[in-house]
Amino acid sequence: MGKSMKASSKSIFTAISVGMVLFSAHAGGGFATGNQANTFFISLGWPGIISAILAIFLLTATMREAMIMFNQRGLSSYKELFKTLFHPFDKLSVFFEIFFYIMVVMAIAAAISGAASALQEYFAINYKFYVVVVGMLVLSLTIFGANLVRKASTFMGIAILVTAISIYTLGSFQGENFVTVLTKDFGSFGFENLPRAILNSFVYAGFQCVTLPTMIVCGKVLKDRSQVSRAMKFSFAVNSIALVLSIVMLNSWKSFYTTVEGGTTLPTLTVTNSIGWKWLFAIYGLCLVLCLISTGVTTTFGFVSRFENSKVLNKIASQTKKRVVVAAFIITVSMAISMVGLTNIIKYGYGYCGYLAIAVVVVPFLTIGVYKNRTYGKVPSKVAYGTVE
Repeated sequence: MGKSMKASSKSIFTAISVGMVLFSAHAGGGFATGNQANTFFISLGWPGIISAILAIFLLTATMREAMIMFNQRGLSSYKELFKTLFHPFDKLSVFFEIFFYIMVVMAIAAAISGAASALQEYFAINYKFYVVVVGMLVLSLTIFGANLVRKASTFMGIAILVTAISIYTLGSFQGENFVTVLTKDFGSFGFENLPRAILNSFVYAGFQCVTLPTMIVCGKVLKDRSQVSRAMKFSFAVNSIALVLSIVMLNSWKSFYTTVEGGTTLPTLTVTNSIGWKWLFAIYGLCLVLCLISTGVTTTFGFVSRFENSKVLNKIASQTKKRVVVAAFIITVSMAISMVGLTNIIKYGYGYCGYLAIAVVVVPFLTIGVYKNRTYGKVPSKVAYGTVE
């Protein structure tokens, strides 16, 4: 009895820990700025709440099917996963590669742009100047301090989550009445925005699928389908609560921050400053900049690790020089993209990547993936993957 309870507790803890990986990946610096929620959900009015919950459902359902397929077949990489998904049309897996690397560049550009925008809020210097400064800082840390940043990134991630959720919770009581705002919206627009809300949920879930390679690796500890389902149900709950909370707060302040110059770029920061919580404004700004720089460094380092041994760089003998060349290239491209501003990166860069991911990740996993997972070896839900041929 005691061993059974311990095993059950360990199973639950493992599922929660995997669910939290997806939560941390989703609710990072991009989430904390409020720009993603403002771009994809706030403009929809009351259907924005439905759209956000549906987006998280699609995301967690996609991750569930991906992890089940990865585990039950004993696959070793996301490349093998997509070849399995698209088999017998294995070469279609290249479309995920295209999506993934474009999203990586967009994520680095968004991190640089977000940090530059935040610094501009505190110290009114030219935005382009901050893009260059942040870009150079990310490059330096990628080359010389990536290990330090990776170790500190967890703590910075926790700090930004705590401060952002505190702002969303407290700020919801400071602005207009949320119910009144949405009631007025329904009276004005009715169900007009519902079709776009459904489309936005697919787009949002789509570009968030950039975390899939990380999730399938972390999900290897889940022993059966029920554990995978438990992990994704937990992740659905916490991600939905956090995202809806941000939408509630931003809707309450929409009439204010949309009228402030540049207010929609970092709406959470704009609202925090307006409320007058100087201590929280300072802490949040510091955490946001550090978290975004950390995201830029860790994402760049991952890109460098993938391409530092490519044939194009064979003529360069030093491994350090290879890393510098790759890092400099990707950061230069990201800095150039950053010049268009955070809102445009998220609206168009993330948006178009989201459309691509609908076609190559979300829909395939929720149709073909579901079918292949249910018919593969007729795996009972309680049987460990490794024991089934």
